[in-house]
Amino acid sequence: MTRPLDQADDPGLVRAIAGGCESLALPSHDDFAPAFDRWGDRRVLMLGEASHGTADFYAARAAITRRMIEHHGTRIVAVEADWPDAAILNRYVRGLDLPEGTSEAFRRFPRWMWRNGEIARLLRWMRDWNQGRPAQDQAGFYGLDMYNLNASIRAVLDYLESADPDAASLARQRYGCLEPWADHPDAYGRMAGSGDSDCEQAVVRQCRDLLAQATTVRDADLLDAAQNARLIASAERYYRVMYHGGAEAWNLRDSHMVETLDLLLRAGGKDAKAVVWAHNSHIGDASATEMGRARGEHNLGQLARERWDDGVVLIGFGTHRGTVTAASDWDDPAQVMTVRPSRSDSLEGHCHATGIDRFLLDLGGNPDLARHLSKPLLQRFIGVIYRPESERYSHYMQAVAARQYDAWVWFDRTRALVESDDGQDQDGEDHKDASDTWPFGV
Repeated sequence: MTRPLDQADDPGLVRAIAGGCESLALPSHDDFAPAFDRWGDRRVLMLGEASHGTADFYAARAAITRRMIEHHGTRIVAVEADWPDAAILNRYVRGLDLPEGTSEAFRRFPRWMWRNGEIARLLRWMRDWNQGRPAQDQAGFYGLDMYNLNASIRAVLDYLESADPDAASLARQRYGCLEPWADHPDAYGRMAGSGDSDCEQAVVRQCRDLLAQATTVRDADLLDAAQNARLIASAERYYRVMYHGGAEAWNLRDSHMVETLDLLLRAGGKDAKAVVWAHNSHIGDASATEMGRARGEHNLGQLARERWDDGVVLIGFGTHRGTVTAASDWDDPAQVMTVRPSRSDSLEGHCHATGIDRFLLDLGGNPDLARHLSKPLLQRFIGVIYRPESERYSHYMQAVAARQYDAWVWFDRTRALVESDDGQDQDGEDHKDASDTWPFGV
C-alpha cells in the first residue's frame, strides 16, 4: 500500500519516482540480476552501498557480479579493500596455493566488511566457476585500497627474494626508512608532518623500478609486487598529508584506487571488464555533491567517468531503515545498530514514500525521472562508523542524484551484515570442517 505523499517533502518527486521505477525481486531470486543486463557491455560497472554493514547491499552486488561474470565476460572484481588482503582471496578463487607464512586476510578493523557470509559465498562461487578455465579466462578478486602498509612491504620483499635477490637487498634498504612505522603508519604521518621523517624518495624509486618491469612482462606475481610497491608509495604520501587536514588525503586515496583499477584493466587487455564494489561516497560522482562543490574532493566514480566516459556506469544503493553493522568510533567493537528512519526531505525519504519495497531507477534511460532528480537533496552515507545521535550532521549531505549516479537501487528495509569468523556464514551453514572451501581459514 502506498504511504501518504505528505510524508515526503515533494509529492511530485514521489510520484515521479514511483512512476519511473522498476520493481526488483529479492537478490536471492533468479529474476533479480537480469535487470542489470542493460549495462553488461560497459567496461566498468560500479556498485555502491549506503553503508559498509548492510547484508542486502552485499547480496545484491554479489548476484549482479555473478551475472556479469557468467553472461557478460567480466573477469575483474575490484573492491574497496586493501590489495594485499584481497590478493590472498584472489589466490583462493583461482585455486592457487598460498605462500608459506601467509597471514589470514582481513584481520584488522573493520573486519566485517569482508569476513562475512555474503563474501564467502561469492568467493566459493568464483572458485567453482574458475575451475578448469585457463588462467587468462579466470575471474579475479582484487583490492583497490591502500591501508595495509606492512603486508605490502612484505609482499614486495617476498617476490624479489625469489625473482632477484640483489633487488630485494636494495628494496630492503629503501623500505628500512618505513620499517619503524609499518605496523602504525599513522605515527609516521605525525612524524613526517613535523619534518622528522620522510621516506618519499626511497619508496617512489622502488615503485618505479617494479612498475617498469610490470608494464613489459605479463606475470601475475610481478603485477602483484608492482601494485604493492605502488600502494606503499601512495600510503607513504597519504599518511604524510592526512595530519594537515583538508581534501588532499581523500583525493590521494581515491586517485590511488582509480589508478589501481586502470592497472588491472590494462593488465587484462583491451576487452577487459570490471565490477567495482565501493561505498556510495566513492562511486557517486563527487562533483554532484557537497564533497566536490564545498570541500574540493574528487572520488573514484568522478575520476572513472573522466577516464572512461560512457564506458562507466555508477549505481548507488539506498535504504530507509533497518539494522546495520558498524562501530561508534574507529577500532571500537562492531555492533548491530538500528538505522533511524530516513528524513522526509532526503532522497531516501522520497523513495520510502512511494510505498515500494525494492526498485531500480535507471536515471540514464529515463530523462523525465532524471529531470525530477536534478535538484539537490539530502542523502545519507553511513560508513564503518555510525552515530545516530548526530545523524543529520554526521551522515547526510546534499547531492544531485541524477548527476551523481547512472542508476539507483532501493531497499526500503535492510538487515545488518554479520561478521563470520568461525567458518559459519549468515545462513548458519557450517564450513569449519572444509578448510579447502572456507576462504578465510588460511
